[in-house]
Amino acid sequence: MSAFKFIHAADLHLDSPLQGLRDRDGDIGERIARASKTALNSLISLAIDEQCKFVVLAGDIFDGDIRNFQSALHFAKQMRRLKEANIAVFIALGNHDAENKFMARLDLGDNVQVFTSQNAQTIRIDDIAVALHGQSFPKRDVTENIAREYPTPLPGYFNIGVLHTACAGRAEHHAPYAPCSREQLVNHGYGYWALGHVHKHQILSKDPWVVYPGNLQGRSAKETGPKGAMLVEVQEGSVRSVEHRTLDAVRWEVLDVDVTDAGVLQDVSTGLRIALDTTTLPNDRLVALRLRLIGAPVIHNELVAHADALREDLEATLATHAGDVWLEKLAIETTSPTSLPALDPSIAGRLAAAIAELRDQPGFAQMLEQRLEQIRAKMPPSVRPEGLIEELRAGAGARAAAIALSLISQTPEASDEAA
Repeated sequence: MSAFKFIHAADLHLDSPLQGLRDRDGDIGERIARASKTALNSLISLAIDEQCKFVVLAGDIFDGDIRNFQSALHFAKQMRRLKEANIAVFIALGNHDAENKFMARLDLGDNVQVFTSQNAQTIRIDDIAVALHGQSFPKRDVTENIAREYPTPLPGYFNIGVLHTACAGRAEHHAPYAPCSREQLVNHGYGYWALGHVHKHQILSKDPWVVYPGNLQGRSAKETGPKGAMLVEVQEGSVRSVEHRTLDAVRWEVLDVDVTDAGVLQDVSTGLRIALDTTTLPNDRLVALRLRLIGAPVIHNELVAHADALREDLEATLATHAGDVWLEKLAIETTSPTSLPALDPSIAGRLAAAIAELRDQPGFAQMLEQRLEQIRAKMPPSVRPEGLIEELRAGAGARAAAIALSLISQTPEASDEAA
């Protein structure tokens, strides 16, 4: 048996719906919208640079019915790059691909073979004694254990199982398609199981190898950390090495900053700088950072009321960071100290906080005194107005706030939130 290398990747989701960020975030949105295609380019370059014999794609090449046919053309172009390098490609279509109306129409070249959806199929590469066994999804909702019908290992060959599956106990937030168990796969007799569907890189077994590479490119803040594919080297019919290679173009990260000790808003920016200095973020790719403020600071209500201004300030802080970091979202998850009432984070709640803050401003008190003097001047000389004036002075702020709040509760925005 000769030595060879191959790539195992899955869940490319090339047409994943991230394009809505383009309008909202300009150049950043464009880079994120291109991220899955950029990661695919890196995957193909890796296969060529490592002189791989073949590439295995274990499902969900696309994100469903292709929204932009340019994504399909881009994939076909990358398959041609592999053909020019004499690298074969073996694809088992997953649940998302099963909805794809265009997959059958793509001219992917004779170096690409797609496993049939009718039954488990064996494809042999005789010159290196490799047998690949796989089955594509015929429909999205494959609920039976199709791995049971995979062929027995081919004697004298290195056997690879290609399966898009929710392996028991590993699927987490993924639909339970083509369920199976780790023990079932381990005992089937193959040398390597190339799995797909679960977006988190996991090695379920090393004897034999049962591997989820995770998705090629994270799509949201729910898919944090390095993303990529597996580079596998086989020698004398046995796996010599299995290495996860990072290929993502955009890295999603979540950073928690405890602001319990913050006394003013500026302290939050200081806390962010400290957190960045003690957190390892990649500086060789764009980082989409979700920042979560946690703790119970005395300025909790200010954080909620001034969230937009605070975001701008934190974006300015990130701009001074050495890496390429974009603030994807500011999540204020702080709580009020027990001695302070919590501020309603809704639009109406934030307006109410602004009204209360305005009521306490010196300008409001000055305006109130001017109005009280006008009232005093219009009263008859026989009337002693001090008691009335004092009562008006004491209740004016609360009365003004009550009137403003009643107007807020009648606005369409507040009504929508209440619904």
